[in-house]
Amino acid sequence: MRKLILLYIALALSLSPMLSYAAVKKSHKHVVSHTKLQKNKAANYDLAKYKLNRSGVGVKKSRVHVQKVNMVVPRVYDGSGPLQLASSKALVINQLTGEVIYAKNTNQSTPIASVTKLMTAMVMLDAHLPMDDLLFIGDEDVDYLKRTHSRLNVGTQLTRGELLQLALMSSENRAASALSRNYPGGIGAFMIAMNRKADALGMKSTHFYDATGLDSNNVSTAEDLVKMVNAAYHYPEIRQVTTTASQEVTLYGHENPINFVNTNSLVRGSDWVIGLSKTGFINEAGRCLVMQAEISGQPMIIVLLDSAGKQSRIGDANRIRKWIEHNDAGSLGENVSG
Repeated sequence: MRKLILLYIALALSLSPMLSYAAVKKSHKHVVSHTKLQKNKAANYDLAKYKLNRSGVGVKKSRVHVQKVNMVVPRVYDGSGPLQLASSKALVINQLTGEVIYAKNTNQSTPIASVTKLMTAMVMLDAHLPMDDLLFIGDEDVDYLKRTHSRLNVGTQLTRGELLQLALMSSENRAASALSRNYPGGIGAFMIAMNRKADALGMKSTHFYDATGLDSNNVSTAEDLVKMVNAAYHYPEIRQVTTTASQEVTLYGHENPINFVNTNSLVRGSDWVIGLSKTGFINEAGRCLVMQAEISGQPMIIVLLDSAGKQSRIGDANRIRKWIEHNDAGSLGENVSG
């Protein structure tokens, strides 16, 4: 009897590991089956909730919420609303009647950059110098102040008339410098003549220190510049060259002619009727634009100074035109403050 009991115990001990393994395997199958079921129910979110990076470590992916945004496109200004300009100083007058159409900070003194060249041109033309005289670009004409670029290399030989065109149309600083340097009495006499001309025109808040406008000490106001633009308009040569879209010029050291373009894009390609134009830019002055143009059948003088943004002065000019065309030009003087 005792032997039978011992035999039974030995048999039970030998079967125990096999039963335990079977139970664990069955349990594992149940877990795997349950996991697959949960993944299927997760509709891809739980399946994509984690991914493995290259090291095999699970990285949790963030949920991305996409929200529709209703974009509001600004309506193009048609002149019906208030006139708002990017230029910090502006003045628009009717050249025929003298009526102020729009005014904004008109008596604030500010650097005027290459708008200076209109005075440079008038002083040079007042001297009645031969326009076909050949002048040289010298090292004295190189801009060592702002280090601006020029396509007029030292040694370039052009007529006084060609230099005048490049100074006004393309705002070539070396051309303007050469014009002042070849004035009777030199640059000193030229600067005296520029400031004397400003005084004669009643430009009491204007001072000139160089012929190019690179010197930020060349300052004026919108009110003074209206007087300068009006005076410059009476010079046929200035009207012609400032409204020329482009001109090819043969330069020293170049086999083929070089095409120079007007710095005012409204002259180069638009339906504007422009009688005179000059742009200007240095950091201290911002973007500047002065024009004489016909709007709604009336001659207008537009002065835009210290505008931020490369195209903002052009945008301001177009807004002014739409504003005048949309409204009665005769009654705009009642609301001239910007």
